[in-house]
Amino acid sequence: MIVITGGAGMIGSMIAWHLNTVLGRDDIVIVDHIHHPDQWQNLVKRRYVNYLDKDELMAWLETSSTKIDAVIHMGAISATTERDFNKLVQDNIHYSQNLWAWCATHEVPFLYASSAATYGAGEHGYNDNEAMVDTFRPLNGYGYSKQFFDQWALRQVKEKLPAPPQWCSFKFFNVYGPNEYHKERMASVALHSFNQYRELGTVKLFKSHKEGYEDGMQLRDFVYVKDAAAVVAHFLTHPEHSGIYNVGTGKARAFKDLATAVMTSQEKKASITFIDMPQDLHGKYQYFTEANMAKVQAAGYNQSFYTLEEGVRDYVQNYLSQPDPYC
Repeated sequence: MIVITGGAGMIGSMIAWHLNTVLGRDDIVIVDHIHHPDQWQNLVKRRYVNYLDKDELMAWLETSSTKIDAVIHMGAISATTERDFNKLVQDNIHYSQNLWAWCATHEVPFLYASSAATYGAGEHGYNDNEAMVDTFRPLNGYGYSKQFFDQWALRQVKEKLPAPPQWCSFKFFNVYGPNEYHKERMASVALHSFNQYRELGTVKLFKSHKEGYEDGMQLRDFVYVKDAAAVVAHFLTHPEHSGIYNVGTGKARAFKDLATAVMTSQEKKASITFIDMPQDLHGKYQYFTEANMAKVQAAGYNQSFYTLEEGVRDYVQNYLSQPDPYC
């Protein structure tokens, strides 16, 4: 049995999709706490044996006689704009620590979501070397909550305190793709671009407020959610590997490239309008991210990633443009 927290979210539901369609597994328990009224749609096409609210999970784990093969922990507050740090501590740190402790006691692999937000402005690069973790300075509370848990996990291992037999932290970069509509403001630029173009005939991108970057040429490592799910599944089937791992493509691309791909995937002429960045993002905005993927490759993952154009085309043509957009 595999437990997926955040299983009704974008990455969690797509990991379930990968387990169902690629690995042929349906012995899955989905855990989440759904807020968006339509988010249940992310589960309709999945095969799984049970759904639990996140507040039910620990009691279920303690009393269930079912053998758990792994806990894939994707559940968290993922909004980079979250200002209530007490909520971040409770949901992103303490909840994760409780799951870690249970997995350590019961010798169950623990795979969890970290974030490229831990790298801050990228002044120390985007290298997933564990020895560098303490040098990173996240730009927001969300990033720090993920950074804190990574540091805590490394300390558990270094000090030979209880730890799961396998543990993997996944620093997801800019993930886009099916099943993200419920994220609203925090949804990817790909989804926002699609909706804006349908409604307005143009795509809005932030003006640059940093020397050296032209408007629309801010660079991010955009990774298609199907690739993100495949990387997680690789480690699920290779329990000999533990540590912190980047999940990106290793190639930074411009927001302008992504927006253009969204429009041309609809066989439409590109039209981009540049707007001022919201004040709450000033000083907290990454202008460049690019995952160093050497560790993932060294762990045996040798599958090719969707290019930006390939991923956007699949997303737009096979999901966003369809009457039933859910994967």
